[in-house]
Amino acid sequence: MTQSHPHATEQAIVGTNSRVSSRKQQVHLLKILASYNARLSRRLALSVFTSFMVIEGIVFIPSIQNEVKRLENQVKEVTSAKIEWLVETDPNATPEEMLNHIRTLQNKSMMQDLVGAVLYRDSDGQELGRLGEVPQLTYARIKQQQVRQHWFKLDRRFDTAWVSQDLRQDYLLVIRHDAFSIQGQLYAYALRIFGIVVLISIVITGATMVVVQSLVIVPILKLRDQLMAASEALQQDQTDPQSQLMVIDRRDELGDVMTAFNDSFLRNYEEMARRKKAEGEAQTEREKAESLLLNILPEPIAEELKQGRRNISDGFAAVSVLFADIVGFTTLSTLISVDDLVAMLNRIFSAFDELSDRHGLEKIKTIGDNYMVAGGLPIPREDHAAAIADMALEMQEVITMPEFHIADMEPLRLRIGINSGPVIAGVIGNKKFIYDLWGDAVNTASRMESSSLPGCIQVTESTYQILKDTHHFEKRGTLPIKGKGEMVTYWLKGRKI
Repeated sequence: MTQSHPHATEQAIVGTNSRVSSRKQQVHLLKILASYNARLSRRLALSVFTSFMVIEGIVFIPSIQNEVKRLENQVKEVTSAKIEWLVETDPNATPEEMLNHIRTLQNKSMMQDLVGAVLYRDSDGQELGRLGEVPQLTYARIKQQQVRQHWFKLDRRFDTAWVSQDLRQDYLLVIRHDAFSIQGQLYAYALRIFGIVVLISIVITGATMVVVQSLVIVPILKLRDQLMAASEALQQDQTDPQSQLMVIDRRDELGDVMTAFNDSFLRNYEEMARRKKAEGEAQTEREKAESLLLNILPEPIAEELKQGRRNISDGFAAVSVLFADIVGFTTLSTLISVDDLVAMLNRIFSAFDELSDRHGLEKIKTIGDNYMVAGGLPIPREDHAAAIADMALEMQEVITMPEFHIADMEPLRLRIGINSGPVIAGVIGNKKFIYDLWGDAVNTASRMESSSLPGCIQVTESTYQILKDTHHFEKRGTLPIKGKGEMVTYWLKGRKI
């Protein structure tokens, strides 16, 4: 088995650390470069650069003006030196000789900027000769305004005058120069100054932005990311708010903002937690209220009540109604305790409620030991009578179950009556809502129950006609019914297979 050389291992570790460090530096550099894309960074850079350009421009204008004066003076000094040389060379020159000397200097490129000249008699202003362009600086203007030099910027011309004191004769000489060379030097100077101004502005802006990025922009972007993360944490209801707090490592205004953020985040988190708890409790209470309401009213009727509708009533053309009464319950109430009696009744009616739900029927109400249920409302259905008949048969089976038998007492039995026909159903009043039924069909069903026999299910002719093909019946015959007179009734015996 080979063993690795310790120096090789150390070199590998050093290389790994170097790569990790280099990668961290690259990530840091990328973050800094990315921060320069921030809108605030661009605005700050533009503001700083513009400010320095304005400041340098204020300095730049006087500098250009001074350079113009310097170049003008340079031209004057050069021309003056040449004129003085001419005077020293030929102090008694005639006007023609003076102009010829100037033309000679011009031809020899010693006065290449000269484009024109006029020679006057200094004592009376008479023109003695001219060459080239006529200067705009005239004898009259020189004498009236004592102007010795004149700069014509639009024409790129420069006029200069020498009087008799300078020329040692009764002469006044005006020379016109081409200022093109001056403008070229001026443009070059302006370009150099402008380049220096831009370079200084870029350097200062860059240095300023490096500092601003480190002290302001990067922390602001970090704060922005932290705010977004905190907002997402609040939306996702994270359980650890401490993980979203910012680490405060500075004592300035931005540090104050971070502190305020931490305080605000904790307050918002606590408030949201309290609100969620309150909403949860309110939701639980709403669900309880909803459950209680649905225990009292059918779901469609409950929805109408929640929407603000009052005095709800609807007519139904085909409904079957069942009344059931526990025979001997009054006697039973005198033999067992109240608690046992109520518990027994609750178990029996709970079993009936399960049957009602299974058959899709609507429990209407209980009055003492009387149980009322209907089929075909509040949502109409064609098999309302069959569903009621099947439930009645199963109710007779349920009441005979051993759990409802009391020792030393006769088994409990039901007396059931069923009728089918039109009814009106609805909710009235403002308190203790109950979904109830009205109409002759309801009264007749109640009479069927009260005139029935223990353990029997008595139905009317209308219910019999609906179910005669699906259920077994036994005709009871004609029976006097209170409020109805003579009626033919039937005993429901079972369902046909």
